Amino acid sequence: MPLAHRLRDLSAARLQGMLRGIEKESLRALPTGGLALTPHPAALGAPLTHPRITTDFSESQLELITGVHAGVEDCLDELTRIHQFVYRTLADRREGTGDERLWVGSMPCGLPTDETIPLGRYGSSNIGRAKSVYRMGLGHRYGRRMQTISGIHYNWSLPGLGNDEYFALIRNFRRHAFLLLYLFGASPAVCSSFVAGREHGLQTLAEFTRYLPHATSLRMGRLGYQSEAQATLAISYNSMDSYANSLHDALMQPYPAYEKIGIRNLGGEYNQLATTLLQIENEFYGTIRPKRVIHPGERPLHALRERGVEYIEVRCMDLDPFVPAGIAAGTVRFLDVFLLHCLLSDSPPDTPEEIAALGRNQHHTATHGREPGLRLERGGAPVLLTEWAAEMLQQCVPIAAALDVVHGSTAYAGAVAAAQAELAEPATLPSARMLSAMQRDFGGSYTAFVRAQSEQTRNHMLALPWSAQHQAAFEAMARVSVEKQQAIEAADTVDFETFRLAYLSEETLAPR
Repeated sequence: MPLAHRLRDLSAARLQGMLRGIEKESLRALPTGGLALTPHPAALGAPLTHPRITTDFSESQLELITGVHAGVEDCLDELTRIHQFVYRTLADRREGTGDERLWVGSMPCGLPTDETIPLGRYGSSNIGRAKSVYRMGLGHRYGRRMQTISGIHYNWSLPGLGNDEYFALIRNFRRHAFLLLYLFGASPAVCSSFVAGREHGLQTLAEFTRYLPHATSLRMGRLGYQSEAQATLAISYNSMDSYANSLHDALMQPYPAYEKIGIRNLGGEYNQLATTLLQIENEFYGTIRPKRVIHPGERPLHALRERGVEYIEVRCMDLDPFVPAGIAAGTVRFLDVFLLHCLLSDSPPDTPEEIAALGRNQHHTATHGREPGLRLERGGAPVLLTEWAAEMLQQCVPIAAALDVVHGSTAYAGAVAAAQAELAEPATLPSARMLSAMQRDFGGSYTAFVRAQSEQTRNHMLALPWSAQHQAAFEAMARVSVEKQQAIEAADTVDFETFRLAYLSEETLAPR
C-alpha cells in the first residue's frame, strides 16, 4: 500500500496520541576544557534511583531524562528545567564544584589517561555494584575514552502499534538513518586526547584538533560506538523472534577475547559482569532499539518477549552545541515526521547483505557525508546521497502537513522545509557550521569552540527565571532518590556473586 494511503488511514486521535521523551548525556567539564574528576554532586541525588538525573558511563557524565510528553514544547521545557537545576547545583561552591559546566559537544572534552576516567558509582547494593562492574567491563572491552562520547536519545511511541509495525519502522529507520546523520550530525572534529595512541585516519586542523573536512558525525563512525566483536553480529529486525533470538545468542555466546580478561582479576576485583559477547542487553550498540519499561530486577529482553515493544529509542542524534538544551524543537518535530515516514513506507525484510550495506552507508555518511557527489548503496546500486535525501524529504511533506492539521500549526512543515533548505546549502548544516566557527574564531581548536559554547550555554541557563517551587521540587526528588537507594541497599539478602549469577542466568531471558 502506498505511503499516502497509509497516512490517510492514521486517525487524528492516533497522531495526537504520539508520545516522546528525551535522554541527554553530557560530560561535566572544567573551565579549562578538561574533564571534571569530582564525584557526582550529592545535591543532584542518587544516580541509581533518581528519575530525572543519573550518570551514564562515567561518574563525570550526567544523563538528564525527561518524562513522557504529548507535546514537543512540554518535553523541551522539562529538559530545560532539569538543566537549570543541574547548572545551579554545579555553580554552588558548597557542592565543591563551583566552576564546572556541561560540555555541549558530543565528542569529549580534554581527557586524562584512560584508566583515570572515573566509572559511575551507584552505592553498595548488588544492583548498584552490577552497574559499576558493567562499566568496568566496557572499559576493558572498548576503552574508557570511547564511553565518554555523549548524545541525545529520543524515545517515541504511537498508539495502536504492534510488534510487527514497530519492527517494520526499525528496519526502515536503519535504511534511512543516514539522513539524520547528514542533517543533524554535529561531531566533525575531536580533541586529540580522544584518539591519542590509536589509529584514527583523521587530519590535523590545529595542534590539539583532529577532523575530517566533510564529516558529519564522527561519533557515529568507526571512532565512535563501534566494536569489532559486535561487527560479527547481524542482528535481524524482521520480527520479535528473530531480534530476540539473535540478541539472546549474543548474551550467551562466550567470546575468546573477553574470556581472557576474565570475570575477576588476581586480587578478586571484578573486571566485567560476564565473558559473553555482550555482558547485558544495553551493551548492544545500534542506531535504534525496541524498548519497553521493565519491572524491578527484570531483564530488558525478557520484558520485550513477554509484553512486546512499547516504544522505540533513537540513538544516533548528536548534541547540538548551538542549542542550549542540546536539541531544537524543529529537530524534534523532524524526528516525529521521519519516524512516521519509516512507519508508513514499505518495509521489506532485511538480509545479512543489506545489513552490511547499511553499516557501510552509516560510516560513509558519518565521515564523508558532505563530500560533493558522495554515493551510498540502495538496493545493491549506487545512489547520490543528496538525491536519496531529496526524495525522502519530499515524501515527508504530506506527513508534516497531516501533523500540522491535527496540532493546528505550521511547525512540522517548517521543520521539513528547513531540512530541505539545509540539503540545498550544505554549509548551513551543524557539522559545517561547527568547522566554520572553529576555523574563523578559534584557530581551528575543537576544545576552544566547545568551551566557548559551553560557557554561553551555562550563562543562558543560569539567567533563565527559576522559582522557589521548582527548586523545592528538585530538592525533594533528590532526597527521595537517596532514601530509595538506601532502602535497596538494606533489602539485599545475598552476596554479589550469587546475585550476578542469578541475574545473568539464561532463565532470566526466557518468556514465561
